[in-house]
Amino acid sequence: MSVGEILLIVVLLMLVGAIPTWPHSKSWGYGPSGGIGLILSILIILMLMGRL
Repeated sequence: MSVGEILLIVVLLMLVGAIPTWPHSKSWGYGPSGGIGLILSILIILMLMGRL
């Protein structure tokens, strides 16, 4: 596995962990998952361009 694939898997796990499903995190809104989604989108674009 390359470093890019490992990084992609880690970011996907972070995205799943940021979903506001527990009572203490419902007030956070979509901030954490939106930020991680942005990072994930950038990583996917970089991987498709061959720069990562």
